[in-house]
Amino acid sequence: MAARDSSKHRPAKGAAREHHENRLLVQSRGYFRRLGPGIVTGAADDDPSGIGTYSQAGAAAGYGFLWSALWLLPLAFAVQEACARLALVTGKGLAAIIKTTMPRWVLVLAVTLVSIANTVNIAADLASMAAAFRLIVPVNQAIGVIGFAMILAISEITIPYHRYSKALRWLCLSLLAYVAVLFVAKVDWSAVVSSTVFPQFDFSKASFALLIALAGTTISPYLFFWQAAEEVEERKQRPEDFEIDSEHPSGVNQNHMRAMRGDVFSGMLTGVFIMFAIMATSAATLNAQGITNIQTAEDAAQALRPIAGDFAGLLFLLGILGVGLLSIPVLAGSTAYAIAETFGWRESLELKPRQAKAFYAVIVVSMFVALALNLIGIEPVKFLILAAVLNGLAAPVLMAIVWWLARDKNLLGKWASPIWSKLLLGMATVAMGSLPLFWLLAK
Repeated sequence: MAARDSSKHRPAKGAAREHHENRLLVQSRGYFRRLGPGIVTGAADDDPSGIGTYSQAGAAAGYGFLWSALWLLPLAFAVQEACARLALVTGKGLAAIIKTTMPRWVLVLAVTLVSIANTVNIAADLASMAAAFRLIVPVNQAIGVIGFAMILAISEITIPYHRYSKALRWLCLSLLAYVAVLFVAKVDWSAVVSSTVFPQFDFSKASFALLIALAGTTISPYLFFWQAAEEVEERKQRPEDFEIDSEHPSGVNQNHMRAMRGDVFSGMLTGVFIMFAIMATSAATLNAQGITNIQTAEDAAQALRPIAGDFAGLLFLLGILGVGLLSIPVLAGSTAYAIAETFGWRESLELKPRQAKAFYAVIVVSMFVALALNLIGIEPVKFLILAAVLNGLAAPVLMAIVWWLARDKNLLGKWASPIWSKLLLGMATVAMGSLPLFWLLAK
């Protein structure tokens, strides 16, 4: 492919440049290639443990929880937009911002919560990937877990960010497997529309538990740190795009902000739509046949085969593997960024291992601990439950911190949270914090 003549796109000297200018050119060819960190973040939201949660929701409640997708989309977007905006304006990751603006105990709490939740999530995803792979190629579960852990750790450490991010974007295509399954299965589209537009909720303990799982899986703490870190990485890749002057003291202009929001919304829309597709598919195939208890993502794929055919089951399995290859590096990477920013270590996926030894050591340790959790014999389903609980406990605390930082005019100037962001992010924080209380009070 011929190199693009960058002079045609370069603004005149003194003019404000565009952040991640490629992602502004969404109306020309190569749209998918031009998307930024948002699409990776949104796709990573549908990790194997998330797929298991969405499958269980569709199997247990049929089409009954499809309405949650419409409600969760704006809330998830508000959280990720605030994290991206903080990083875009300050040029720092989330942990680094907390470190310089809030008491140290807040930083320790935030990083501890996300590190523990991420490690358990990696363990759950490795277990699901190995189990799914075993249904295609009969290998021992432990061998599969070790193999995937080694492949993912080595690739994340050895491949520079500008190449690695492209690979992550291509892995997002694995999500199309769930869209394909949706159209292969016999879906009652009138019931889908009705359940989506007209919410029904019985306020039972079981329903609240399911809603907590869906919300915690969709609004996951590791995405907050990853979104911010990758905005910083993108900014490092294009330092010439941020010319600081009296009008733009942070180097950010309205076009930067518009591009970021479009990118983040595209990513979260992708993640929530896949959530919707998995729940609808599980309702049409599993719930319709009386199968209401699906413990893991691979169980859902196995159950789909006799109902929707080998084609649907195989697509589901391939989706689990593809999304796992995408989400586990995001989980390990977000932990590494958070800890490195806390201690002031050099941190970037663009650096070579010898240039950021501590940063990459965190990735290795995170993978090793997750691998050890698998090898000591803990059941995969317990990982799924533990990951959901930890995400549910960590999310509201971290969301409250993000809400507080994003509204700080001393930190962000004119880019502090607008009214719509304060309201949506505030609603999301209150909802995530209140759902466990409603669950305790429900019968």
